[in-house]
Amino acid sequence: MPLRSRRPFRRRPDDLILYVGTGACALLIVLLVSAIGVTLYGDSRLAQEKFGFSFWTGRQWDPVSGEFGALPFIWGTLYSSLLALLIATPVALGIAIFLSELCPRGLRAPLVYLTELLAAIPSIVYGLWGLNAIVPLVRRVQLMLPAWLRSLPLASGPPVGVSMAAAALVLAVMIVPFTASVAREVLKAVPAEQREAAYALGATEWEAIRLTLAWGRTGIVGAVMLGLARALGETMAVTMVIGNNPQVALSLFAPQYTMAAVIANEFTEASGDLYLAALVEIGLLLFVVTVLINALSRLLIWSVDAGGPLRWWRRTRAGTPVRAQAA
Repeated sequence: MPLRSRRPFRRRPDDLILYVGTGACALLIVLLVSAIGVTLYGDSRLAQEKFGFSFWTGRQWDPVSGEFGALPFIWGTLYSSLLALLIATPVALGIAIFLSELCPRGLRAPLVYLTELLAAIPSIVYGLWGLNAIVPLVRRVQLMLPAWLRSLPLASGPPVGVSMAAAALVLAVMIVPFTASVAREVLKAVPAEQREAAYALGATEWEAIRLTLAWGRTGIVGAVMLGLARALGETMAVTMVIGNNPQVALSLFAPQYTMAAVIANEFTEASGDLYLAALVEIGLLLFVVTVLINALSRLLIWSVDAGGPLRWWRRTRAGTPVRAQAA
């Protein structure tokens, strides 16, 4: 069946207003993102000119002496986000598989609502919960460890509770609903014929689910990366439980710092143009990393759709016209 051609553009005033108005709204988003990037870059020029690349590799953060190094904050941001991802991804995928494949129809709607409700809880509430529940739990766990284990680099540090482990656990709970919701939508987009074909060939329920996961693996990776982007930019909850100590440490129980936390804590107290420029440059890096991760994750999720760019590229490389595939 041939594809239908697009309706020709009618040069009428109402159509022109519709196209121009909606196009302007879409262009406004691009302009806003570009304006944020340009503003951050311009306001951080002083720190870029003074420190150069050493700003990203330096470990000393001393506003009094004018020495600024962002490596402890970069390390804390990446470390806490990756730990949270390792904890949250299996849980989120389990929720997505259960809701899309195994959940009884009567329980599906309430469970979906409760899962998405977690995403609506303010981060300050997660921070208070982490401060009163997760931090004491982490401290008790650390005190229960044997002395030889606490002497290892991964478990060393004072038993104060506020630490990298507490921040990773709070972040994991916060990103579960985002990853689970997107992964569930990806699994719902898998054609029913894939499951029916698997069952027709004698596959078990687990084998059919594995086939479904393999079919939507690109979109699932995109869902995980969306969770990573959410973890990278989290501020208040992490600030309340991570300890806010600018150091590069491997220990899960050591107080550390993140890029978003240092901006939130010190921006209002920053005195001097260089101090402000250093904080803005940290914000610029966080902005660039978040935009890139979100763009890549959206691209991966889009590729699950039949019209996604990755599938178009694969069909083109295989020599099959896209029009013939769609027909």
